[in-house]
Amino acid sequence: MEFFIQYWKRRRKEIFVFLLFCLIFLGVFAMYHLPLEAAYYPALLCAFVGGVFVVLDYRQARGKHKRLREMGKLTAELMDELPEVQSWEEADYQCLISVIRDENMELREGAEKRFTDLIDYYTTWVHQIKTPIASMRLTLQGEDSELSRRLMTELQRIEQYVDMVLCYLRLDSDSTDYVLCRVDLDAVVRQAVRKFAGQFVMLGIRLDYKPLEATVVTDEKWLLFVVEQILSNAIKYTRGGGTVTVELESPKTLLIRDTGIGIAPEDLPRVFEKGYTGYNGRSDKKASGLGLYLCRRICNNLGHKISATSCLDEGTAIRIDLKQHEVID
Repeated sequence: MEFFIQYWKRRRKEIFVFLLFCLIFLGVFAMYHLPLEAAYYPALLCAFVGGVFVVLDYRQARGKHKRLREMGKLTAELMDELPEVQSWEEADYQCLISVIRDENMELREGAEKRFTDLIDYYTTWVHQIKTPIASMRLTLQGEDSELSRRLMTELQRIEQYVDMVLCYLRLDSDSTDYVLCRVDLDAVVRQAVRKFAGQFVMLGIRLDYKPLEATVVTDEKWLLFVVEQILSNAIKYTRGGGTVTVELESPKTLLIRDTGIGIAPEDLPRVFEKGYTGYNGRSDKKASGLGLYLCRRICNNLGHKISATSCLDEGTAIRIDLKQHEVID
């Protein structure tokens, strides 16, 4: 209906001119006292013939409109053939569209190349910087002092930030290596817990974890990154003597809960936003606002749902719903 109205608005000038000509003929015939029927019948005949042409033109215009709407859903690379040109204006417009499309494709190809080069650079950088990190880790493992344990914690934090950089860059890459398969959830959690075992001991934080005994369909590497980020936050914002709990809620929801400082009610709806640190992050001065954002992006890509609940000064609970992909035995 909207197209019909727009079509008649576009043709109203021709209709007005036709009616004006009819009035001119009627006026001339009336001035010379000629029979008005001699003007009525040609006008009706012209109106009929014109109506036939209008119907045909309307059908053609509607078909072209429908095709253009369908092409509008395609990417620039797939827009091979535009509708047939029927006027010099359409030819000019199609020429402009072709120029813009070619420029857009060139810009996109250039952006993709720069993005690929950036990924390659940071991938190489990550692998190179992990070598001195591993060397420092081996050196510190030979010592057992409060200073070495603190340095080990800071070194682990550096390594975590390095992984976050690579993860952040790879999220929008077409080559992101998601591999969905059956994964033992306990194996993922244990890897993450072992990574932070030293911090649990040094900070005096209790870990409440019992075997989950669950198999889920996910990507083990990316889910491990998510669990590590959540555990890192739990440890960061939990005071000594507090508790971090890892358990499974029915049917298959991984729950990581802490007894830390919690999240302010006004910050809770935005904790998964990019760069948002909230009150805790502003007071801590070390939060990047990327950890939970990356967790949400990864969970969305894996088909999982992540949510947070919290009470100020009582703790925070992060839930990862892993039941979207059913395990078929």
